[in-house]
Amino acid sequence: MQKLSGRYNEIELLESIFNSGKSEFVALYGRRRIGKTFLIRSVFKKRFSFQVTGVANATLNQQLVNFHNQLLKCEPATESPIPKNWMEAFNLLSIYLEKSKVKRKVIFIDELPWFDTPNSKFIQALEYFWNSWASARDDVLLIACGSATSWIINKLINSKGGLHNRVTRRMRLEPFTLKECEAFLKSKNVALDKYQIVQLYMAFGGVPFYWEDVQRGESAMQAIDRACFSENGFLKNEFYNLFRSLFYKPEKYLKIIQAIATKSSGLTRDEIIKQSGLPNAGSTTRVLAELEESGFIKRYTPFGKLIRNSVYQLVDFYSHFYLKFIGSSNMKLGTDWVSKIDTPAYRAWSGYAFELVCLNHLQQLKMALGISGVYTEASSWRATNRISGAQVDLVIDRRDQVINLCESKFSINSFTISKKYAAELRNKIGVFKAESNTRKSVFLTMITTFGVNQNEHSIGLVQNEIMLEDLFK
Repeated sequence: MQKLSGRYNEIELLESIFNSGKSEFVALYGRRRIGKTFLIRSVFKKRFSFQVTGVANATLNQQLVNFHNQLLKCEPATESPIPKNWMEAFNLLSIYLEKSKVKRKVIFIDELPWFDTPNSKFIQALEYFWNSWASARDDVLLIACGSATSWIINKLINSKGGLHNRVTRRMRLEPFTLKECEAFLKSKNVALDKYQIVQLYMAFGGVPFYWEDVQRGESAMQAIDRACFSENGFLKNEFYNLFRSLFYKPEKYLKIIQAIATKSSGLTRDEIIKQSGLPNAGSTTRVLAELEESGFIKRYTPFGKLIRNSVYQLVDFYSHFYLKFIGSSNMKLGTDWVSKIDTPAYRAWSGYAFELVCLNHLQQLKMALGISGVYTEASSWRATNRISGAQVDLVIDRRDQVINLCESKFSINSFTISKKYAAELRNKIGVFKAESNTRKSVFLTMITTFGVNQNEHSIGLVQNEIMLEDLFK
């Protein structure tokens, strides 16, 4: 089995749950290809008492046969018949576990939502198994895992039935950070510098399975071209498969994603409803909440605004890249991705994607600024005076009476602040101070790939510099 790369915090948490001394019900979820199953199997290896994986699009009887076959592997000598329903299936499991002499009984049910076929009463049986047997003990660790995020959230975590407040730990498996992606590539003996790793990250995000396809000897641009634009590229058709695997009736979710993707700074709820054609109802609010919980969108309140002015922004890298290029009518099959460099579309995308990289590595930014222990709030800001055109995509509002206005610039060389750009920056700072009426010190922070060239325009203007290598800490 391949060695697990990264996931140090998740491993530590799972080990602490294993050693908690009480029965635990863990709900583990996350997007397709994020590595949920691999994580659990890597951590617990031979410590499983029972593990089973649901079968996609199978009937109730097929699921029961699958469950029974896994029990037979654990206890080959048994002659129990195939259970007629889920109550019988979980009863057989409890009988088997009661005979087990291991101190910690680890049960891993992977792709749990697939077991919940129509009229199967799977949930009721799972409720009874946990409430009447497992929770009354102190030696059971039940791990329920699945990519169908909406199911996990609504049927387990936010259950209003017998499983209400029964999940003791909820774990959303997050994408890799830049540092973890770098370590993952090194474990595969793939040598890419940090600039190329960021290029890959802006297209793939931190989804481990996508990085698995990166091959030795190819550049980031070649890897993107092969994975996304070749005839057999595995990411060419991943977008719709992704949403079908995560959400029941994915059309509503796709409409929202496609609507938000039209504006890099995001849309308000009212703007999303208008553009997507979805109803102004609780069902739309629920879809937004599930997309946010799944890590596809992020809701934030612009600096100086009220919560009711919250904006939803698309923060999933692959979804944004797909809608911008892979699924775009402007990109024909066989198009060389390298040919898109230095085009207006590429520059606009790379600028936004790098801003998103910075937003997703806020802790690393705080470390670089030396404020890891300071409470902060991150947001964006747009001037109410539209004529000025002033905007800041990342504002770090600090408890220590400082505000960092962050400007990110993605370039292949060190960045030079021109006289014209320096004037724009001064105007931006001035408008921000005037409109926010803040008494805090306002620092201009430049986040660049290879630093800012020191010249007459940068000196005295830029208080903090953060470079690419700081994002890999």
